[in-house]
Amino acid sequence: MTAALSCYSAVFMRYAFAVTPRNYLLFACHAINFSSQVTQGYRWTQYWQLGGREQRLASEANMAGNKMVDGAEGLVNQAKDGISQAGEKLSQAVGK
Repeated sequence: MTAALSCYSAVFMRYAFAVTPRNYLLFACHAINFSSQVTQGYRWTQYWQLGGREQRLASEANMAGNKMVDGAEGLVNQAKDGISQAGEKLSQAVGK
């Protein structure tokens, strides 16, 4: 669809200058549409053909792995705090 709209806009940009009087507003509308479609086509090609999808998936996997590591470190720190508190309570109980 992007290719069809790009060709359509390119043809009608030419048509906007071929008619008399020249229709600059029609030309501008088709120029913007042409630019937008070419940009969208580039984005699609970058994502599906040039490795953009793989980069995004690798980045998301890396972020998920970092979250898991952070979560595990938090649990380890909580366990250490709990053990130290239990040790303090034990030493207080034995000291009495």
